[in-house]
Amino acid sequence: MENKFDLERELHKIEQWEKDQKDLWFWEKLGRLPFKLLDKVTPAIIHKKLGQLLDELGSYIQTGGQYLVQNEKVLERFPASSIEEVSHLPLEKMDRICDEFIESRIAFAQYQGATTGIGGVFTLAIDIPVLLGLALKTLQEIALTYGYDPKEKKERIFIVKCLQFTSADIVGKKAIIDQLSSFSNDHQQVFSQLQGWREVLMTFRDQYGWKKLFQIVPIVGIIFGSMFNKMFIEDIAETGKMLYRKRRILEKIHQIESAV
Repeated sequence: MENKFDLERELHKIEQWEKDQKDLWFWEKLGRLPFKLLDKVTPAIIHKKLGQLLDELGSYIQTGGQYLVQNEKVLERFPASSIEEVSHLPLEKMDRICDEFIESRIAFAQYQGATTGIGGVFTLAIDIPVLLGLALKTLQEIALTYGYDPKEKKERIFIVKCLQFTSADIVGKKAIIDQLSSFSNDHQQVFSQLQGWREVLMTFRDQYGWKKLFQIVPIVGIIFGSMFNKMFIEDIAETGKMLYRKRRILEKIHQIESAV
């Protein structure tokens, strides 16, 4: 079993990462330009797909929908036969397998973005639900890696909060961190905070729309598509790993304290 000192040291690193999420870089600032302007320049087919994205997120929260991963496939990477056994593995083992999943998903995202950048707006419409699915599956694999089951609704809500965190501004990021800090103790509170999830995820939709507009020019879109998809999944994966890792560390520390 890890000792409390090492776990607290790792927890401090995550808390420092949370504090560093203070400024928005070019893409995020661009994503917060007036949505009416985005409306005017976004092709109708993209509007339709972005609307479907929100609907599919709602379905995912409720049932898992088409995006639910198979737990057994993920567990094959572990010396464990259940999620409960995974939760007791050393943090170092969890981190290593998590990084393997992330590396694989980023490589696929880069390839996917380049492929759909070939045909401009028409293949972009195909890319949107694929990228959403990739983001959700990446976060579910991270959840399982740290011993949490995405088949449980509370974990799917946590995953959507990770999506929200990635696209939020500094005020939004702070609010989400505050909400998730008590997640393990009060799931109902987080449920209530997601009742207006469509409105909550409008920022995510706006930002996504702006980024993908750079991909609608055929051929040139190969570069933008590959670059954006790679960075998008990298951001999603970093957020998921940090927030799920924090939960597992806190629970391990609690177990040590309870055993004393």
